[in-house]
Amino acid sequence: QAQLVESGGGSVQAGGSLRLSCAASRDAYSNSCMGWFRLAPGKEREAVARIETDGTTIYADSVKGRFTISKDKAENTLYLQMNSLKPEDTAMYYCAAGLPSFGCGGIRGFLPYRGQGTQVTVSF
Repeated sequence: QAQLVESGGGSVQAGGSLRLSCAASRDAYSNSCMGWFRLAPGKEREAVARIETDGTTIYADSVKGRFTISKDKAENTLYLQMNSLKPEDTAMYYCAAGLPSFGCGGIRGFLPYRGQGTQVTVSF
C-alpha cells in the first residue's frame, strides 16, 4: 500500500487561501479515484472533493466555487486549492484514494486509503 502524505495546512484568516498537497509514495493511485475529506470536532466526516481518473471533478455543495481539486500525475501529487476560506472550513483535512479501476462513486463513495491529515484553521 502506497503512502499518502498531506501538507500545506495552517492557520489563516477568513477570506484567505491555502493549498493542500498530497504526495503518494509511488504511482499506486494513478488509476484510482482520489479525493479530500475533512473532519472537525463534533461534526460528521465530510467528503469535500473528488477527482476521477479522467479528470472529472466532484465537489460538496459547501465548497463549490471556492475549492479546486487537481492532480499532477507525473508527480503523483493531489492538490486542493482552497479560496475564500470560512471559519466553518476549520478541520483536519485528509487525502484519500480508491481501489484501482474503480470510480469515485459520487462525492460519498468509499475510498479505502487515506493519509494522516493536515490541520486547517480559519479564524474570524
